[in-house]
Amino acid sequence: MSEPGKSLLSSPTSSGGQPVGSDTYKGWLYKWTNYLKGYQRRWFVLSNGLLSYYRTQAEMAHTCRGTISLTTAHIEVGDACHLVLTSGGRSYHLKATSDGESQRWVSALQQAKANASHMMHQSDDSGDEAPVPQPDRALTQGALKTLASKLDDLSTCNELIGKHGAALQRSLSELEDLRTATDGTDKLKTVNERATLFRITSNAMINACRDFLDVAETHSRRWQRALQYEREQRHHLEETIEQLAKQHNSLERAWREAPSTHPDVGERTQEGDASDENEDTEFFDAMEDSPAFITVTASDHTQHRRSGSNQSIMSGGLPNSEWSHNENDSGSNNVQLRRVRRSRIPNKPNYSLNLWSIMKNCIGKELSKIPMPVNFNEPLSMLQRLTEDLEYSDLLDRASRCESSLEQMCLVAAFSVSSYSTTIHRTAKPFNPLLGETYELDRLDDFGYRSICEQVSHHPPAAAHHVTSQRGWTLWQEITIDSKFRGKYISVMPLGCIHLQFHSSGNHYVWGKVTSTVHNIIVGKLWIDQSGDIEIVNHRTKDTCHLKFVPYSYFSRDLSRKVTGVVADSEGTAHHIMSGTWDDKMESAKIVESSRGCGGSEGKQKTLYQTLQPKVLWKKYTLPENSENMHFFSSLALTLNEPEEGVAPTDSRLRPDQRLMEAGLWDEANAHKQRLEERQRLERRKREAQATQVLEEGQDIEGFQPLWFERRTDDSTGESTYVYRGGYWEAKDKQDWSQCPEIF
Repeated sequence: MSEPGKSLLSSPTSSGGQPVGSDTYKGWLYKWTNYLKGYQRRWFVLSNGLLSYYRTQAEMAHTCRGTISLTTAHIEVGDACHLVLTSGGRSYHLKATSDGESQRWVSALQQAKANASHMMHQSDDSGDEAPVPQPDRALTQGALKTLASKLDDLSTCNELIGKHGAALQRSLSELEDLRTATDGTDKLKTVNERATLFRITSNAMINACRDFLDVAETHSRRWQRALQYEREQRHHLEETIEQLAKQHNSLERAWREAPSTHPDVGERTQEGDASDENEDTEFFDAMEDSPAFITVTASDHTQHRRSGSNQSIMSGGLPNSEWSHNENDSGSNNVQLRRVRRSRIPNKPNYSLNLWSIMKNCIGKELSKIPMPVNFNEPLSMLQRLTEDLEYSDLLDRASRCESSLEQMCLVAAFSVSSYSTTIHRTAKPFNPLLGETYELDRLDDFGYRSICEQVSHHPPAAAHHVTSQRGWTLWQEITIDSKFRGKYISVMPLGCIHLQFHSSGNHYVWGKVTSTVHNIIVGKLWIDQSGDIEIVNHRTKDTCHLKFVPYSYFSRDLSRKVTGVVADSEGTAHHIMSGTWDDKMESAKIVESSRGCGGSEGKQKTLYQTLQPKVLWKKYTLPENSENMHFFSSLALTLNEPEEGVAPTDSRLRPDQRLMEAGLWDEANAHKQRLEERQRLERRKREAQATQVLEEGQDIEGFQPLWFERRTDDSTGESTYVYRGGYWEAKDKQDWSQCPEIF
C-alpha cells in the first residue's frame, strides 16, 4: 500500500512537498466500523478544516461517507498508531500503518485545526468578545424570547396610542363646537387629561423602541459573525468539492489515455481493496444464473495490440464552417464535401425548481402520465434519445467485416453497452413524443446509415425505430417505456427487443435493454445507475452473450458501473470474456484454457479461465467542451435537434416547446407544452368517442395506425413487433407529406 504522504496533493513531510500548513492532505487510513468487520481501509481527505472519508478514491466524485469539522474537534493520540477524533458527539477511531505515518497525520490534523480556528478569529470584526463559531443555542433562545417580549410591549403601546389619540381628537372636535364659556372650561380640562395620557403613552412607546433596539444591537454582532463563518465554511466546502471533482476527472482521464506510463500501479498489498489486485491478473465475479468463473491472463503470451481505441472524429467537432474537405474511405486522394454539424447549443439557464414539490403526490404513478414542466427535461425527444444509440455505429461497421461469428458477437455486445455511456450525467428526462411524431437522421454521407423513428403508441408510450446502413447491417427495434416513481427514485424499464442483422452472413442478433434508475429524488444530487442482465442471441448460429450490469451498492467492493459478460457458442462453451464499465470502455479477452477452481459462495464451484491479454473494443468519446452547460450532450446529441431542410412536418426538430427550451426560453416552452398536451388529450377523447360509436354500430374497431411502420410477426423470435413498411425516404425525395397529420 502506498504511503499517504507520497500520494497526496500536498504532503507535510514528503520531500519537495509543502509545509504542514497545506490546504489538502489525503491518503489511506484504517477506520473502526463495528465489531464484526473491525478496522476497514478508507480514503481520507483533509481540506479546509474538514476531514472526509470515502470507501475508495473513485467515490470522491459522488459519495462522501462522512465528514467531521476540526474546528471544535478533540484529537487524541493513542498507542500503536491509533488516534481518535471527537467532535459534537461523533468519534472517528483511526489507525495508520506506521508510527511515522501516524505522526504525519496528527501533525496535519493539528495544523488544520489551528488554521480553522485562526480563520474563525478573523471573522470577528469587533474584537471585544471571544470568537463564536456558531451561536449558543440557549443564548439564542433567550435573545429571541427577549425580542418577542419587547415586540409585545411595542404592540401594546401601539394600541394605547391609537386609543388615546382617537379620544384626544374627539375632545378637540367637541371643543371647537362649544358656544358658552362654562362648557369650555370642562371640556378644556378633559382635553388636557387626554393629552397627558397620549404623551405618557408616546414616551412608553419610545422607551420600548429603545429597549428593542438595544437588545437587537447587543446580539446582532454575534449573529453577523456566525453568519459570516457559515458563509465562509460553505464557500470553502464548495471549493473543496469542485477541486476534488476536477482532480479526480483529470487523474482518471490521464490514466485512461496513457496506462503504460504508470508501471507501478499494479504494486499493491494483499489487504487492499478490489482494485489492488496485480495488474497482470483479471478476476470476474460469478453472475447469477450462469456458471461462476475467474479469468487469469496468460503471462507467456505477448501483449496484443489493443484494437478499437481509435475514435472517429464526430462531425460536430470540426471547425464551425458550412462544409469541410474529407478523404473517402478507401484512403485515396479524392476529395468530397461533407457538411459540418454544429458543435454547441445555447447554455442551459440556471432555473431552480423543487422536483419533490411536484413528485410527492405522484408516488407509484407511471412517469409518462405525470405533467412535468420543461425544467426537468432536456431539449431532445425520446425518439432522438433512441437514435442516439447509433453514436458508436462504427462498432457495427467493424462487426460486419468479421469472419468469426464469436468475434462479431463481442463487437455487438460492446455496441449494446455503448448506448448507455451518454446517460452518466443525463438525469433530465427527454420529451414524451406526441402520437405520430417522427424523427429522421440521415448520415449516409458521414457514417453510411440513415434512421427513421415514429411514435406508434401514446399510452403506453412506444416507439418504432429502423436503421439501414450501406456498410452491411440493418437494425430495428420497438421499445415501450415503463417508468414508475418510487418516492426516493425513478425506475425506467424499457420493454421490447432490438434486432440487428448483417447482410453478408445473415447473422440475426436480438437483445433487450436494462433498467435505468435515477436516485436522490427527495434530497441530494441526482445520479443515475444501470442494472440488470442483457442476453444477446444470434438466431442463426445460436451463439450467446450474457452481460451483467452490476448495480451500485454501498457494501460492494466492485468497480462502480461495472459490466461483465461471457460469449459462448451454441454448445455453451465459453470463448471470450467481456469486461468494463458502461460509462467508459469495454474489453474482450479470448479464453485459451479453462479449469475448475475452488468452491464459491452457496456451494457453487468457480471456473478458472486463462485468457490472452484483453483488447479494447470500445472506448467512450470525450464530451465536447462546455458540455456541463449544454445538458452534458455528446457530439452526436448536439446535432440531433439541428434544423434540417425537407424533413416531415411531424419531425421532432419542428416541435415548438422543445425548440424554445433549447433556446433558453423556458416560460414560452412551458406554455407551448401545455397547449400540445391539451391538444393531444382532445384528440384521444375524439378517437375514444369514435370507437364507442363504432362499437354501438357493431363494426370492427380500427385504432391508430402508424404511417411508416406496421405490425408483423418476426420469423426468428415469433414475436409481433412494429417494422418499417417503407415509403418515408421516397416521400422525402418527392417532398410529398400529404399523408402526415398536423400534430404541432
